[in-house]
Amino acid sequence: MLVEAPKCLRKPLFVPNKLLMGPGPSNCPPRVLQAMSQQTLGHLHTETTYIMDEIKEGIKYIFQTRNTLTLCVSAAGHAAIEAIMCNLLEPGDVVLIAVNGIWGDRASDMAERYGAIVRQIRTGPGNNFTLNQIEEGLIKYKPVLFFIVQGESSTGCYQPLEGLGNLCHRYNCLLGVDTVASLGSVPVKMDEWSIDAIYTGSQKCLSAPPGITPMSFSKKAENKIFTRKTPVKVYYLDMKVLGDYWYCFGKPRIYHHTVSATLIYGFREALAIFCEEGIDNSIRRHQMCANKLYEGLDRLGMQLFIRDASKRLPTVTTIEVPDFLNWRDVVEYAMKTYYFEISGGLGPTTGKVFRIGLMGYNATLDNVDYTLKVLEESLNHARSKFKASKL
Repeated sequence: MLVEAPKCLRKPLFVPNKLLMGPGPSNCPPRVLQAMSQQTLGHLHTETTYIMDEIKEGIKYIFQTRNTLTLCVSAAGHAAIEAIMCNLLEPGDVVLIAVNGIWGDRASDMAERYGAIVRQIRTGPGNNFTLNQIEEGLIKYKPVLFFIVQGESSTGCYQPLEGLGNLCHRYNCLLGVDTVASLGSVPVKMDEWSIDAIYTGSQKCLSAPPGITPMSFSKKAENKIFTRKTPVKVYYLDMKVLGDYWYCFGKPRIYHHTVSATLIYGFREALAIFCEEGIDNSIRRHQMCANKLYEGLDRLGMQLFIRDASKRLPTVTTIEVPDFLNWRDVVEYAMKTYYFEISGGLGPTTGKVFRIGLMGYNATLDNVDYTLKVLEESLNHARSKFKASKL
């Protein structure tokens, strides 16, 4: 053989038990892990498609929608952005994207690749948008789609959505929303708020593994998809075909791709756990944990990146990196000493903040106490190391 079997694969698999208190993924509950340990089934077996139907009902609950085009994409959350852009935009269409962090810029990049004309409204990292700002953009650019992020995880900023759907429809524009880092910690009401396309992350407040992403499209969005003049650019993300696999249109299921049965099991169980707790209880728990974290950070003398409490995302808290220490020393000490994840900034906040996540299974008061303990010790270590380097 030209290539021999690698010696590394002769060793037993080792996966350390880490506490993931960054901006995602979160740890999975034992029930989810147990579900994923079940034997693989075929992607069109009756038992598999029954679980897929259960998942659709769970997704309708978490998004608060009755949309028939409700399903999962077999990929991470990035694919959901791609799915919105390639299904709802055709070459030459104008899309307006709100940018206050990395995800607006990334959505802009994707939309441009599908031939759309990208226009942006922008505000500083840590700030959100008013309805007036958005309306000005709608009037100026006349887009067919407006895209906004409810929870900007790169900055920890929360964007209210009430009234936005009706505003977009007044100007003959569809509304697409990213709720990856927000759903489960703040209200999300797709039908009531007239949202046309929405998705979230399986690995955040739902505490399922990444790789399977729930989405839903309104009747207005569905009509846009079915009346396109050009084919959807990506077959794998074409909702007309994927929707048939998920039995969204009442037609016999067709083969689209081989869905991961084990991911389906795990995601179904994660949805069951979420439904058992209930949306309102989940929101209260996340906000209670966030408030306790804010109080503890204040006692440690730490400054929150977002000063206005009404603009803070409960799931991702951004903390300014203090002077006279290296942020990497804090992150690395916590990981090496405690197998504990604290993250640095991302995009516009790189090198400027720490990001602490309180999501799903990990959002408990005990974990907040432990986080504050590890953070304090890690900060002291980093300060000592910085001082020693100056001697």
